[in-house]
Amino acid sequence: MNFLRGVISGQAAGPQPSGAETIHKLCDRVASSTLLEDRRDAVRALKSLSKKYRLEVGTQAMDHLVNILQTDRSDSEILGYALDTLYNILCNDEEEEQDETAQKQSDDLGAQFTEQFVQDPEHVTLLLALLEEFDFHVRWPGVKLLTALLKNQGVQVQGIILVSPMGVSRLMDLLADSREVIRNDGLLLLQQLTKSNAAIQKIVAFESAFERLLDIITEEGSSDGGIVVEDCLLLLLNLLKNNSSNQNFFKEGSYIQRMKPWFEIGDDNSGWSAQKVTNLHLMLQLVRVMVSPVNSPGATASCQKSMYQCGLLQQLCTILMATGVPADILTETINTVSEVIRGSQVNQDYFASVNAPSNPPRPAIVVLLMSMVNERQPFVLRCAVLYCFQCFLYKNQKGQGEIVATLLPSTIDANSISAGQLLCGGLFSPDSLSNWCAAVALAHSLQDNLTQKEQLLRVQLATSLGKPPVSLLQQCTNILSQGSKVQTRVGLLMLLCTWINNCPIAVTHFLHNQENVPFLTAQISENLGEDERLVQGLCALLLGICIYYNDNSLENYTKEKLKQLIEKRIGKENFVEKLGFITKHELYSRAAQKPQPVFPSPEQMLFDHEFTKLVKELEGVITKAVHKSSEEEKKEEEVKKTLEQHDNIVTQYKELIREQDSQIRELKEQVESVESQNEQLQTSVSQQLSQIQQHKDQYNILKLKLGKESQSNGQVDVSQVNGLQTEELTQLREEVEELRKQHVLFQTQLGDKDALISTLRTETGGGSAGGSDDTELLSELEALRSQVQAQSAEINQMKTERQELLARAEAGSSDGVSSSVGSLEAAKMAEVESRLAAQSAEMERLKEEAKGLSESRAELEQQLAAATSTVAILQTERAKLQTEVQESKKEQDDLLMLLADQDQKIHSLKLKLKGLGEPVDDEDELDARDQTDEEEDEDED
Repeated sequence: MNFLRGVISGQAAGPQPSGAETIHKLCDRVASSTLLEDRRDAVRALKSLSKKYRLEVGTQAMDHLVNILQTDRSDSEILGYALDTLYNILCNDEEEEQDETAQKQSDDLGAQFTEQFVQDPEHVTLLLALLEEFDFHVRWPGVKLLTALLKNQGVQVQGIILVSPMGVSRLMDLLADSREVIRNDGLLLLQQLTKSNAAIQKIVAFESAFERLLDIITEEGSSDGGIVVEDCLLLLLNLLKNNSSNQNFFKEGSYIQRMKPWFEIGDDNSGWSAQKVTNLHLMLQLVRVMVSPVNSPGATASCQKSMYQCGLLQQLCTILMATGVPADILTETINTVSEVIRGSQVNQDYFASVNAPSNPPRPAIVVLLMSMVNERQPFVLRCAVLYCFQCFLYKNQKGQGEIVATLLPSTIDANSISAGQLLCGGLFSPDSLSNWCAAVALAHSLQDNLTQKEQLLRVQLATSLGKPPVSLLQQCTNILSQGSKVQTRVGLLMLLCTWINNCPIAVTHFLHNQENVPFLTAQISENLGEDERLVQGLCALLLGICIYYNDNSLENYTKEKLKQLIEKRIGKENFVEKLGFITKHELYSRAAQKPQPVFPSPEQMLFDHEFTKLVKELEGVITKAVHKSSEEEKKEEEVKKTLEQHDNIVTQYKELIREQDSQIRELKEQVESVESQNEQLQTSVSQQLSQIQQHKDQYNILKLKLGKESQSNGQVDVSQVNGLQTEELTQLREEVEELRKQHVLFQTQLGDKDALISTLRTETGGGSAGGSDDTELLSELEALRSQVQAQSAEINQMKTERQELLARAEAGSSDGVSSSVGSLEAAKMAEVESRLAAQSAEMERLKEEAKGLSESRAELEQQLAAATSTVAILQTERAKLQTEVQESKKEQDDLLMLLADQDQKIHSLKLKLKGLGEPVDDEDELDARDQTDEEEDEDED
């Protein structure tokens, strides 16, 4: 204890020990001390020495510190000291103001210690487990230490974290920490974790990283936020760049729509802090990552569509046309808009409609081209405008036509500046960079568009007063022959090659000028310096295009004569060698890598990306065309003609087959419709036939019934009278017979009552003793009489009905059988149809009910099965828990038994020692003695 206090307080008694000796003693104290306080003080002392004596602490104390992390998990203070010490050992950021040699040694030291630490993957797993501790003094040093490990040995640590269970998830939890220091350092940790590892990037993305990061950016103030917003944007770039899976997830999650508010800038753009510029620059880069030309075309098109629909493109165009925007932000915005509209017709059409807020309003394309041909503008800005113009015309024949139309005589407006006028002005400007940019821009207006190549031949230029106008093609060759700067000539040659490529009419116009071919041959045949080699190669390419796409319309410059000229003046081998100068140029491969023109200086701006594709396509075919003899060419032409004829024949047959296919398709549709109509008609006919058969059967049955009744009664009777069936008539007859019987019965009862009345009268005449009985009998008699009269009236009514029915039956027999049968049949059919409809409706209702019951039964069965499985799982878990409880109880009982035995043995040994005369201290005496020692130490202090 005193030694530790001396080390910490700096008080020295006697000679000072060296740093290595002090560290050695501290490490021994960490390893051997049983008291937690001693170990804590030793680790704290090691932390204080770890920066000055980094090598000694790292070599001697690393294993002891790792052991502290494993064993003293319950004490957060010692854990924090150990983590801080390890961070000082491994981290290289603390070294400041050192020379290069010392800094390199420090970096090597950190890398060596990191390699030693991660040799055991369990060390990294231990750090991940410690990050679950919420204590600030543990979690924050743990985050910093893991970040340092990733900086020094990123690939190895990434592999360990990737295979660690829930490793990435634990690190993602840092973003949800309420303490900003831990959250911000967690962002730095995730930046290092996601570098160049697609698997970890995917896991982080699917752990809701996009949602959390965008929320943090919004909370921190978007582009107006601080360094935290920058860290979030850098992490987003790591997750999305060159990761198609995450890009698709970002788009499908509707996160592109959440980027629009980032670019909402106010009217006052005067105050742009350095942090805001950095944030906005990263936000623009994030947009570019989603629509980069290196992404798959389908994914890029989908993102471009989303950006237009959510208004992000409109917001970017607003920044593009705003005033007071810093130059680097404006440049990056132009590049971003370029890639958002590249190859998307809808976005290109929208960009063409954007106007600058000027008086009068001018199209945004015109304003940008004015910056491109203005030599006072920054170089990077001019490159960005050229890239924007190229992207606007990429696969946009409509836009190409609009640009070329501004050069044609019929559409030139003298009162306004057009894109064509600006391009022509730049093409003939004394600034070589403007010449090159304008030539490349015009070349993109003609790219893969034969119509516009032919239209551009109509453009006439007035070079000076009093002289006739010359064509644009001729003016370009004139400037080329005047021997201007290399950059200007390279731009013009690229324009001419693109213009006459695959356009025989333009080749004829070019060859029609008698000076062009001699100029090209002279340029190719001369032995010039290194700077002129590229011009020679482009001249060879231009002459080769004139051979390959020559239609032999000019007698002096047919294919054969041009090849003879090359052989005589240049030599075929020399021509091919000069042609190869293009692809061997050091700037050619750089321009072929990506569409955006990125050059370190204006002098290196020589090649265009699309032109490199053209060279790669034409170099081989031109070489073959130059080496072929006239006989081979004739054979090839014959083969071509034959193939063309065959192609024409095949095309005609294809068209005929298409027409026949369409006709067959129409006929099939007609046949299908006729068949369906036929099926419907057959169904209706079968239904009508069945109804007719039913009617016939009913008619036969009625006929038979009528025949039987006529035989039994000896007279012609019918089975129906005015709509009454035979069964109903029989029923009426039975009711009449029953009424007759009731009438006879009532007659007999009436006679009996009359006899009773007469006897009663005779008895009442003899005396008046039963006066009261007589009145009761009289009332009963009157009631019986009224009942008899009512029944008699009912019988009479039934008789009259019977007479009427008989009369109607006789009248019906005289009218004949046919009419009654028809009416019977109609009534029968109506009744049958109504019953059938009712039964059908009832059947449908019952089916629906049965279906609903079956569905509900299925749902109940599923619920029952789920509940059964849940019960089984719970029962299994309960059984496991019960067994575990029993086992733990058993283990506790065993431990108690062992402790009891141990106590018994200790007690017996103490008795033996006392019996032998040895002094033995009891536990109470030991506790009292320790307490006394502690009080004495305090008194000494």
